[in-house]
Amino acid sequence: MAAGEVKSVLFVCLGNICRSPIAEAVFRKLVTDEKVENKWMTDSAAVSDWNVGRSPDARALSCLRNHGIETAHKARQITKDDFQTFDYILCMDESNLRDLKRKSNQVKDCKAKIELLGTYDPQKQLIIEDPYYGNEKDFETVYEQCVRCCKAFLEKSH
Repeated sequence: MAAGEVKSVLFVCLGNICRSPIAEAVFRKLVTDEKVENKWMTDSAAVSDWNVGRSPDARALSCLRNHGIETAHKARQITKDDFQTFDYILCMDESNLRDLKRKSNQVKDCKAKIELLGTYDPQKQLIIEDPYYGNEKDFETVYEQCVRCCKAFLEKSH
């Protein structure tokens, strides 16, 4: 990475209230801990518009707080501009990936590399399952996967 170059990553899931805000918060903490936060622009978004403006799920916030991480994120839907401005768009499952690839085909000059966050998982768990209909343990599983994947992504991307 050239001196002063800022990279950008957008984490995406279906509603932007569970998996993607967890991944975003985990990644922000990692880059802050590594003292490279000034080299990264980080955000998260949804494929759908169901939760726009809402805070993350209370269980996601509780899980993050249990690990000493706070977030003030409000859900938003991905935009055409996101495909042109972000270097990476990392999503959680095949359905997200299909939706994002379809949307990206409608964008002129898509610069984002769109892939599953799970492709970076050293434990080879490709899919980060939606914990919305689950319990606190399912949110913890998402958190642990996001930590593994985000660490590996950060190492590989600089």
